[in-house]
Amino acid sequence: MYAVVVTGGKQYRVMQGETLRVELLEAEAGSEIKLDNVLMLGDADGIKIGDAIKNAAVTATVVGHGRADKVRIVKFRRRKHHRKQMGHRQHYTEIQITGINA
Repeated sequence: MYAVVVTGGKQYRVMQGETLRVELLEAEAGSEIKLDNVLMLGDADGIKIGDAIKNAAVTATVVGHGRADKVRIVKFRRRKHHRKQMGHRQHYTEIQITGINA
């Protein structure tokens, strides 16, 4: 069984036992969280969307927090004596999916 959930403005296809990195969540490491914005459920019988999954939720355990690798941004204009460099490291929360409740 799999589910499509929304967290941090992004959609993720998750299955039980999977570990994934999502946008930073306000939860301590080791705590249990509930993702109740489920868009779709799928299994061997087919998929369910809309009112059929109104009460569906995905439970997950917070493994930890961290920061992603640095992304370098370079802006350069030739012959204009202009060069600008910036960097960014995005915060993330690593979660492990423990259950999908239909």
